[in-house]
Amino acid sequence: MLRIAVVGVNHIGRIHCRCYKEHADSELIAICDLNKELADSVAAQFGVKAYYDLDTMLEAEQLDIISVATGGIDNGSHHREPVMKAIAAGKDVLVEKPISNSLDEAREMVQFAKEKGVRFACNLNHRFTPAAKKAKQWMMNGDIGHPLFVNMKLTIGNPNESSPWIHLRALHPHSLDVMRYFAGEVRRVQAFLTKAPGRTVWSTASINLEFASGAVGHLLGSYDMFGIHPIEACEVAGDQGRFVLDNVYESLTYYPHRQEDLRVYRNSIMSGMRGFEDTFRLRLDAFIQEVKEGVPPEQITASGADALAVQEIIEAAIRSHLANGAVIPIS
Repeated sequence: MLRIAVVGVNHIGRIHCRCYKEHADSELIAICDLNKELADSVAAQFGVKAYYDLDTMLEAEQLDIISVATGGIDNGSHHREPVMKAIAAGKDVLVEKPISNSLDEAREMVQFAKEKGVRFACNLNHRFTPAAKKAKQWMMNGDIGHPLFVNMKLTIGNPNESSPWIHLRALHPHSLDVMRYFAGEVRRVQAFLTKAPGRTVWSTASINLEFASGAVGHLLGSYDMFGIHPIEACEVAGDQGRFVLDNVYESLTYYPHRQEDLRVYRNSIMSGMRGFEDTFRLRLDAFIQEVKEGVPPEQITASGADALAVQEIIEAAIRSHLANGAVIPIS
């Protein structure tokens, strides 16, 4: 049984707690939050000990994994301190996305985890659905052929007006991680952003991507849509065929070139995913398994380095927008 603590227990942190509590191979030991009332309430809900200071918790508890689900500006500005302290203590760490809204902080965390030899992962949970894994398997089998393009759409309704870049930094680590999962590293970025009537933030984005492989891609994202309709779609095409992954996990369809028959993979109503929250369960399960199996830090899936890579793309998109749609290289 892996001994686990969650730092930051607002809405997302409570999902982490529930997933760890229900997992057969993990034991939720403690939670930590600066808000004493919130910490006490969540600790009572899950039957664990509450801490209000991370240093105290690290001294008092023997832990294997620490989940950092703190928030902050653009949902990422409060990650660095607890992540760095957990890494310094030699704990394996899973941090919520975005890894940070500061590239310097993100690079510092990734480098420190490398130096300390600890596993550092990020909750880039959309790639862990059975449908996404099946699509990746089809690609590895050669069903797509040579990749040519990736079209991605992720749209939800979010009224957050906290910063001009909240939409890009807080939402699109998911989109860009899915695109990198299928198409690899990104070489260049170009972005055009707009605001819905009455909004102060850049709430809708059109982003062009060129991958290192030579494939091209496009991301369409928005905070101005509504979750009652499908929120996400990913289309990947090559010279042998293409697939479309609909609504995160609901269905996957393969369209072979020069053949009329389609191949469809659907989420089972009996044994498949029960809802979007299951993406958290699947992601945390993957990290638990990798820790149990002793997977080397550099081989962790959806790692801190992957999270840094998507933030590099996001910051390049912001620079592109500020430069009137200039093409920005990814170093």
